Amino acid sequence: MRKTTYLLPVLVVAIVVVLSSIFVVDEREKALVLQFGQIKAVKEEPGLAFKIPLIQEVVRYDDRILSLDTDTIEVTPADDRRLVVDAFARFRIADVVQFRQAVGIGGERTAEDRLSGILNAQIREVLGADQVTSDRILSEDRRELMNRIRDQARAEARSLGLDVVDVRLKQTNLPSQNLDATFDRMRAEREREAADERARGNEAAQRVRALADRTVVETLSEAEREASVIRGEADAERNSIFAKAYGADPEFFAFYRSLQAYETALRGGNSSMVMTPDSQFFNYFRNENATSGFTAAATRIPTAEPGEGLDGAAPEFADPEAVDDETPDTPAPVDPAPAEGDDTAPGN
Repeated sequence: MRKTTYLLPVLVVAIVVVLSSIFVVDEREKALVLQFGQIKAVKEEPGLAFKIPLIQEVVRYDDRILSLDTDTIEVTPADDRRLVVDAFARFRIADVVQFRQAVGIGGERTAEDRLSGILNAQIREVLGADQVTSDRILSEDRRELMNRIRDQARAEARSLGLDVVDVRLKQTNLPSQNLDATFDRMRAEREREAADERARGNEAAQRVRALADRTVVETLSEAEREASVIRGEADAERNSIFAKAYGADPEFFAFYRSLQAYETALRGGNSSMVMTPDSQFFNYFRNENATSGFTAAATRIPTAEPGEGLDGAAPEFADPEAVDDETPDTPAPVDPAPAEGDDTAPGN
């Protein structure tokens, strides 16, 4: 009984000591065995490991790829257009011993703060370098700039025992106070382009209108020229006809023109005319010579078809000599029939 009383506490203590000296290393982590703050062993392979109970302790670090979101910072590229950059990084603990010596008991939290400072410094350095403009940051060269940031941050993070796997720029925006000015500038650019388009359209329209106006003027001028030529030819033909008619019989021509003047002047509704009785206008009404001329001209008036008159087609004048040739010199005697009751009749 007495042996059992002593063996049971000893057995319990032994079990506790054995259990406290055994620890398990997970495949997702690395472990350091510390003795009074000094590193005694590094456990990177998963499985069981041992330590001295109560004297040594185990510190575990994540062996997976970790993520870090940096704070939003402002950078000024070469074209002096400030940009607000928001980035994130992927990193892992490459050397757990160096990591422990660099960050001490702060662990991963301290490492993230220091790595965030390194990333911000490299972002400002790369994006603010010469020949790096905001347009280049927003173009396809963005990947090259991110690789440069990653490489430079990786070189500095090695002193912390960290390996920077990747760096990406999540957002690259303008500051809020510059957005209105940027929008106004963009609006002014679009309005200028629209004004240029309208000016080019108006210029093209002016050219088309000028060409159309010139074509109209040329067409009208050509038509007026042809009309003038036709009118001139018609006037020449008319004058030729009048000249021929006048040359054929000037007396009848004067008579015909006088009749046209009478018809026009004495038509009803015209204004009153005041002239002396001996005016030449009425020669054919008062002068014996004019009357004889009127009679002689009348003998030459052709018989007009119904509907023809003085204003119709030019009549074909009868030749007086032909009429005289057809008229016999001595008319044949005609014996008139005796009237009833006439005492002078023969036989009475």
